[in-house]
Amino acid sequence: MAVNIQFSIAVHILAVLACGCDQGGVTSGHLAESVNTSPSFVRRILAKLSRAGLAETATGKAGACWLAKEARDISLLDIYRAVGAPRAISIHCYDKQKSCLVSCHIKAALEKALDKTQKAMEKSLAETSLAQIVSVLKKR
Repeated sequence: MAVNIQFSIAVHILAVLACGCDQGGVTSGHLAESVNTSPSFVRRILAKLSRAGLAETATGKAGACWLAKEARDISLLDIYRAVGAPRAISIHCYDKQKSCLVSCHIKAALEKALDKTQKAMEKSLAETSLAQIVSVLKKR
């Protein structure tokens, strides 16, 4: 099963920006070094964060990026939605086996429970700000 890491990378990127490592803006190369990935991957994530109004970027030779708003005003849910992260738990997409009661009805039976789980996770993400994450980082 493939794992989507864009959410955690996006939090990492925004945390670097929130820490104020460089008052003039941080380059995608610097961010890539921090994440230990390629600058092009970082730029793809930054594009999503920029479209969501969480980061601002300047392109070109003097290109850099910075937070679009205060870290305290960015929730983890904002970041989760910005990168289009997948649901916490997904229901499989295999075809039903018509001869099996479970196969025919498992998706409907699970849907309510999984929606409740998703809402609880999103509520928790909404209650945690980027500033809180940065505060934990700075204590270490």
